[in-house]
Order: sequence, then C-alpha cells, then structure tokens
Amino acid sequence: MTETQQNLGGRLPLANPAILTAEQRQLFDTVLQTRVPWADAAGFQVTTADGRLIGPFNAFLLQPEVATKFLEFRATATENTTLSEREREIVIIAVGAVWGAEYELYAHTALARHAGLSDDDVATLLVGDTPDSLNVRERLAAEVARQLSAAHRVPDKLYLEAEKAFGAKGLFDIVALMGQYQTVCTLLTLFDVPAPN
Repeated sequence: MTETQQNLGGRLPLANPAILTAEQRQLFDTVLQTRVPWADAAGFQVTTADGRLIGPFNAFLLQPEVATKFLEFRATATENTTLSEREREIVIIAVGAVWGAEYELYAHTALARHAGLSDDDVATLLVGDTPDSLNVRERLAAEVARQLSAAHRVPDKLYLEAEKAFGAKGLFDIVALMGQYQTVCTLLTLFDVPAPN
C-alpha cells in the first residue's frame, strides 16, 4: 500500500483485510457487496486499489457489531423514506457542509450529481447556501437540515412551512437521515478522514 493510500485513513490506519476478526470480516464483506457497487455507480471510492476500506467504513471496523446495526438502520430508513433521492442528498450535503466532513462531501457530491443536482446546485449547498433552482420542498429540506445542524433549533416560521410541505412523517424522515449523517460526519471529522485526491 502506498503512503497516499495509507493517509486515506486520516488518524486511523487503514485496516488490513488479511487480519480481520470474524465480526470485522462479516462487515467488510457486507460493505464490499453493498457499498462498493453503490459507490462505483455514482463515481466515488470506498476502497483503496489494494482493497482496504476508506471513508467511514474503515472506522466502522472498530465496532463491527454496532456498525452492522447502523447500516441496517440506514437501509430500513432509506427503504421507508418519504423523501426523494434529490431531497435526501440535499439534506446530507447540508449536514456535511456544517461539519466540513471532507470524505462525506466528496462522496455525496457524486451522489447528488447522480440524483440530478447540477454542479452549481452542489457548489452552493457546499458553502451553506440554498440554490434558487431548487423546488420548494428541496429548499425547505436544505434549510431545516442546516438550521438544525448549525443552530440546533428551527424557527416557528420555517417549521410551519416544512410541516406543510413534508408533514410530520416527512420531518421525521429528515431527522432520521440527519442523525445518520451526524454520526458519519462526527466519525470522519474526529478521525480527520480525507477525501481521495
């Protein structure tokens, strides 16, 4: 493994697939089967050239039992969401922009483009603004996610507009999604995980 590849772990060394515990191996194999095709389709990396996990997945190997349940929660929340793919990516980038989580922003910039957001829309979201080109629901999703992430409160006016657009169930879906990416961004920033190149 090259020095550049090793640095993709940030403060954590990248786990060697040859010496994983049984629990780590099970999680590793799950990530290879589910997350690698997902990332490849969108155009971002979740492994190094020699097959080591990067991004949050390397950190997940520290606690594979917990990370497995986290990924199960993510899958269940995704399968049952009322949010569109574009709305989901807008929320995720809004959270990542507050945290400045390099790898998360790298991966979800690719996924946002894959979901149909323009480069200008993504660039505007990355600096913490709301693109004018978004529809009403998308703008509200961005504003709610940013407000909750940065100020930990949503003003009444924004809440009422968002409740009208999404309903209580949709607001729950925004918060569940935010919770996933608050966890991911916390891991990535704590361990100072960079984006590839």
